[in-house]
Amino acid sequence: MELALASGIGVLVFASVYLLLRARSFDVILGLTLLSYAANLLIFSSGRLVPGKPPVIREGVPGNLADYTDPLPQALVLTAIVIGFAMTAVSIVVAMRSRADNDNDHLDGLEAPPQERDAPAGGDVGVPMGLPRGEERP
Repeated sequence: MELALASGIGVLVFASVYLLLRARSFDVILGLTLLSYAANLLIFSSGRLVPGKPPVIREGVPGNLADYTDPLPQALVLTAIVIGFAMTAVSIVVAMRSRADNDNDHLDGLEAPPQERDAPAGGDVGVPMGLPRGEERP
């Protein structure tokens, strides 16, 4: 079970880093969300991964502490879920406002408008590819 959880955390971190390195706002928001999920799973796995064990010691029931799980990681994960949801909501609002103001969803603002992207570079109009300037084909 630990290997499956560690592999899942690794896949989530890999996917989130890949999405964070892209220049689109939706991809970055999705990457941040996946990274928060990976962090939540990492915190949750710091407690023991034992199914069926209660996190709270009941009064009057004698028992060994090995029969219980650590409640602190569970409380931290619940708090992190709420914070992650709020962070995602704020990021979506900021991205929507940026999209409305800039008419594109590029984060760095370097995307050229469509009419400029398809045009050739300034001095390359009419120059055949592969031949230096001034030379003609035989």
